[in-house]
Amino acid sequence: MSTRVIADETLTAAVARMLAADLAPGRTVLLEGPVGAGKTHFARAFIRARQGNLAEDVPSPTFTLVQTYDDPLGTEIWHADLYRLTDPSELSELGLDEAMSDAICLIEWPDRLAAPPPNALTVALTPLPDLDLRQIALAFPGAARLAQRASFVATTGWAESRVTPLAGDASARRYFRLVRGGERAVLMDDPGRSMDAFLAMTRWLTDRGFGAPAILAEDAAQGLALVQDLGDDLLAGVLRDDPALVPVAYDRIVDLLADLHRHPVPGFIPVLDGPALAEQVGLFALYPHTIETEVPQIGVLVAQLHAEWAADLPPVTALRDFHAENLIWRGAAPLGLIDYQDAVTAHPAYDLVSALQDARRDVGREIEDHAIARYLSITGHDPARFRAAYALLGSQRNLRIMGIFTRLAIRDGKPRYLDLMPRVWAHVQRNLAHPALEPLADALQGVPAPDDAVRERIRARCRP
Repeated sequence: MSTRVIADETLTAAVARMLAADLAPGRTVLLEGPVGAGKTHFARAFIRARQGNLAEDVPSPTFTLVQTYDDPLGTEIWHADLYRLTDPSELSELGLDEAMSDAICLIEWPDRLAAPPPNALTVALTPLPDLDLRQIALAFPGAARLAQRASFVATTGWAESRVTPLAGDASARRYFRLVRGGERAVLMDDPGRSMDAFLAMTRWLTDRGFGAPAILAEDAAQGLALVQDLGDDLLAGVLRDDPALVPVAYDRIVDLLADLHRHPVPGFIPVLDGPALAEQVGLFALYPHTIETEVPQIGVLVAQLHAEWAADLPPVTALRDFHAENLIWRGAAPLGLIDYQDAVTAHPAYDLVSALQDARRDVGREIEDHAIARYLSITGHDPARFRAAYALLGSQRNLRIMGIFTRLAIRDGKPRYLDLMPRVWAHVQRNLAHPALEPLADALQGVPAPDDAVRERIRARCRP
C-alpha cells in the first residue's frame, strides 16, 4: 500500500528533503518513473539537503551511471542512473552492490537491478496531464506521515528550507529544524495527538511572558506545528561546559517557578492530585515484576500521604517534564521552555522535584537545598510541611520513572534508559529517608536496587 501525493516541483523537492532528514546509511531509494517524471529533480533535492547546500551542483548521472557525494556527517551518497545499464553484472563493476550496505543509494531505473535490497524504499513518480504536476507514490513505512510533514511545510512557505532532525524525547513525538536562508524554525510532529494541549499551553505561557516558542503555523488535526527555534543551548549542555553557571542557573529556575506559581492555573489542564498520583505510581510495578520480585501495593500509601502532607496548599501550574534538557539557556532572556504539553495542576513542589532530582544529570545536594530554601523564602510556605511534600512527590515521581524506563526497554527496545536507573533509585532512597514517608519506605524494603545484575536481567528482555 503506497501513499500518493499530487505535487508540483516545489512540493516534490520538499518531499525529497523530508526523506533526506529521515534516512540512515545502508538504505536504498528506488526512483521509478518514465523519462521526464522528475526522478533526477527528486534526487537532486535529496542530495542537496544531505549536503546542507540547497544550491550545490548535482549533475545527472545519465552518462557516468554513478555520481557519489559525502554529507557533513561522512555518509556516502550514491546517485545512480541505470538506464544505460546493459546487464546486471555491470553493477559489481560500478561498486553499487557493495555501496548499498553502508551508503545511501538513490537509484533511477531500478528495474535494471537483478534484485533490489529487501529494505529498499520505493518512490514512484508519474507525470500528469498538467505538466506542472506529478503524482508521487511513496511505498515504505512512515511514508504517509512523511508526506503530511512535507505538505504542511509547503503550505507554510517553508518548502524551500533544509530539514534536519533534532533529538527527540521518550515519546513518539519528532522534531525537525527548518533552515531557510538566515531564518530557522522547528517543525513539531506529534502523531499522539497532544498538539491541542501543546498549542493551548504555549499560548498561555507566552501571554504571561514565559519563554515558550512563538507559534508560526499549526495544523492541530494533523498533529503538526511550526514554532520558533529557541536554539541549541539546552541547559544541561551549557552547565556541563560551564559548571560555574550552575548556581545562577538554578536560581533562575527557582525564580521562574515562583513566578509561574503566582498565576491562576489554566482551566484546561488536568489535575494531578493524590488519587491521580496513586494511579500513576502503579507503573512502578513493571520494575519489580520484570525481575520477579513481589510488587508492593504503594498507590494507596501515596494517596494517604498526599492527603496528610500535600493537600493543604492550593495547586499550581506544573510543566511536569521540567528539567535541564527541557530548558534552553538564552543568556539574559527568559529560560526557553519545551516539552510542556503534559502540564498539570499539582502541588508547588512537583516541578521543583523534577528540576532538582534530574534523572539525566547529577544536581549537587547543596544546590538542591539552596533551591528549596530560596523557593520557600519567596513563597513563605511552611518549611516542614513543604519538605515532607517534596519528599513524597520525589518518591512518587522517581518510582514512576523506574517503571517508565523498564517499559521503554522491554516494550520499545530502548535499553539506554536502564543506565539512568541507579541515579533515579538513589533519589527514591533519599526521599524515603524523610520521617514522614516511613510507611512507604517500609513497603518498599524488599525491592532490590537496580545494580548491574538487575539491569542486565531487564536488558535481556528488551524488544529487538
